[in-house]
Amino acid sequence: MENLYFEDFEVGMEFETAGRTVTEADIVNFAAISGDWNPIHTDKEFAKNTVFGERIAHGLLTLAIASGLITRMRLVERTIVAYYGIERLRFTKPVFIGDTIKAVVRVVDREEREKYGIVTFEVNVVKQTGDVVLTYISKSAIKKKGGL
Repeated sequence: MENLYFEDFEVGMEFETAGRTVTEADIVNFAAISGDWNPIHTDKEFAKNTVFGERIAHGLLTLAIASGLITRMRLVERTIVAYYGIERLRFTKPVFIGDTIKAVVRVVDREEREKYGIVTFEVNVVKQTGDVVLTYISKSAIKKKGGL
């Protein structure tokens, strides 16, 4: 499905993205872009002595990858008005180098506006073990048919 309009979304609809494996290069590149060189992400020897026992991906890297996976579905590529925001963001489990993550997106609410609507999504990012590693509520302003 591509370029859905506000009217096309129904509460309960669910979408699942493709998977993507998190690499060491992802972590290093994200550290360089964000400036977050915390050793739990970037220092193998330091990370061995943490509760995780090895390096973990930045939470915000995991969020960025999930966002990209969702965008790749092209559900609202030409119908989105604006990304409205994120609520209740929680990093629930670590993501390690070599983990493969995907996003499961469920429509949980719709709010009518004059020329567009707000669609609320519950997003759960899951790794290959089935563990939810990230969960949040996402809102997007989506064009109505014949609207903007």
